[in-house]
Amino acid sequence: MNRLKDKVTIITGAGDGIGRCMAQLFSREGALLVLAGRTHDTLVDTASTITGPCLAIRADVTQERQVVEMVERAVKEFGRVDILLNNAAQPGKDHFLWEQTLENWNQNLAVNLTGPMLCTREVLKQSMLEQRSGSIVNFSSYVSWQGKIRKSHYCVSKSGLRLLTKVTALEAGEYGVRANCIVPGATSTALLLRYIDRVAAEKQVEPDAISDDYKAASALRQINTPMQVATAALFLASDDSSGMSGQSLSVDAGSYLVG
Repeated sequence: MNRLKDKVTIITGAGDGIGRCMAQLFSREGALLVLAGRTHDTLVDTASTITGPCLAIRADVTQERQVVEMVERAVKEFGRVDILLNNAAQPGKDHFLWEQTLENWNQNLAVNLTGPMLCTREVLKQSMLEQRSGSIVNFSSYVSWQGKIRKSHYCVSKSGLRLLTKVTALEAGEYGVRANCIVPGATSTALLLRYIDRVAAEKQVEPDAISDDYKAASALRQINTPMQVATAALFLASDDSSGMSGQSLSVDAGSYLVG
């Protein structure tokens, strides 16, 4: 407990799934939370589960002005930013490359890659460089290692996020700022459940059959929970990982073994 006592933490995509779990976990560890997302109602729902200090800000990470103002409000309210969790993401629409639309491609990169860049830029400029400390955690995907059919937009955006993590670590390290990346595998969120239902309908099989395929592809024969990802984020955000920067940490039940 209290591993994050009074650490000001921005969580994007905090309305549900992994973002909500991180908000609850980080609050229990003493963090002062800034919850960001595009949907006001889900942010309020998350905030209602938090007992400690919490500021909910409706913000679209693809909109530069909104990102600047989000960080400004965090600094005004709490005085600084210690931790940034770049969790906001969207899956986009599944297309083979010869079907890919520019709108789908650009929108996915805007949310999954440009958004984290903007958030990272602003916490560095407005707080972390001056205070000479900070921890930034990005969230990639196991498909960024080897790709996935009909997911070119998503795979490229999430692969780029791992490289952005490395560049951030190299550039900000001399200021005492660390940057690391979590690479989740299949995680039991509402987003995954909707995807499984859709794929099952396309293949005309039961959703359990698709879930079983995911489990069979992992060393642990399981689909991870959001809290399993959240606890890894806590490790990277806290001083427990003070000797790590520029690293990508897989949390995928052993679905893709790096090394």
